[in-house]
Amino acid sequence: AMAAVTELGRGDSSKNIVEIIFRTSWLKKRDEGIPEASPKIERVLKVNNTHRTISRFEEYRDAVKSRASSLPKKHARCIADGNELLRFHAATLECSLGAHGSSSICASPACSACRIIKSGFRGSGGGGSMIHTTATSGRAHDSLQTKERLDLSDEDDLHAMLVCRVIAGRMHKGFGGDAVVPSGFDSIAGEMGPFSNVDDLYVTSSRAVLPCFVVVY
Repeated sequence: AMAAVTELGRGDSSKNIVEIIFRTSWLKKRDEGIPEASPKIERVLKVNNTHRTISRFEEYRDAVKSRASSLPKKHARCIADGNELLRFHAATLECSLGAHGSSSICASPACSACRIIKSGFRGSGGGGSMIHTTATSGRAHDSLQTKERLDLSDEDDLHAMLVCRVIAGRMHKGFGGDAVVPSGFDSIAGEMGPFSNVDDLYVTSSRAVLPCFVVVY
């Protein structure tokens, strides 16, 4: 069987970049308004997506690009690359993913990190629900805590943060909890962050999201 994940070693440029964007986008503040230190990173894993998964993602991107080029109003980013963004999605971790050189995933239904690595975001939320990604690692961590009603405060627990390529396409701004992307749009943008980055982005197609790295922290 193909290795599902590969741990990136010291000095690997991808590892350094992933660690930097994870740390610098933690951006959380404690009650006193003091910036919270980003958590300790245990390891960074590369997700070895299958050819089929990658081609599904690329076909989706091509479809978004060609749709954009046929619209009267030209969206340069959509035409260029489908408005591809690098975003975060936090997932529950129930196993020692990638520890001690292990490259396999576990079979626990409670381990959403392994489920996403195995079959992408298909059925990740059930019932036609949206796939949620964030601009920052801190917000992804918080939204998992809220969604799963988890207590992520235990210092010893390890968590998984997926770093994903996301085809945002044409973003419809404003999210009122309605799980419908209006016709002509590809995604829904929630709150806009202070640097005009879209804090919360919702896409309907699992093919629009390609998990590339996992930060175990």
